[in-house]
Amino acid sequence: MAEPIDISGDRQELVRIGVISDTHDLLRPSAMEALQGVDHILHVGDVCQPKILKSLQEIAPLNAVRGNMDLGSWAHETLPVTDAIEFGGCWIYMVHDLGQLDVDPAGRFQVVLHGHTHMPEIREDRGVLYFNPGSAGARRAGRPISLGFLELRDGIPSAEWIEISEA
Repeated sequence: MAEPIDISGDRQELVRIGVISDTHDLLRPSAMEALQGVDHILHVGDVCQPKILKSLQEIAPLNAVRGNMDLGSWAHETLPVTDAIEFGGCWIYMVHDLGQLDVDPAGRFQVVLHGHTHMPEIREDRGVLYFNPGSAGARRAGRPISLGFLELRDGIPSAEWIEISEA
């Protein structure tokens, strides 16, 4: 597991994390604008090109996992398949395809972030918040172009997704 991420040196009352997935080599200006001001960014796979990660790192510190479309040596050398991150007492598990979840998160993690379906979803199961921000890349029939935010208030997570413009 990753080392805990210390955002402020002291426990912060509110941490706002941008959550993005399935960019598929398309980082829209509307996504960049929506992510301004976040404390951290988590990319849940299908980045497709490292330039996307470089652009996101200009906004805030970044963690990312590899999706099924992240091919080539750059992805295999830099992106783990899963990641576990701690922010102020809240443990987050990241995996691109929820069907490849390789741990039972109940009792270990407060949040599971995933992508792959291109459909935003927020649900809770056995005390774990499951959050898919949807796809910020190319529009798929009947699905929004979206990204999300995970807020941690005193370590308690809440999530929301927003639709972003095609521009």
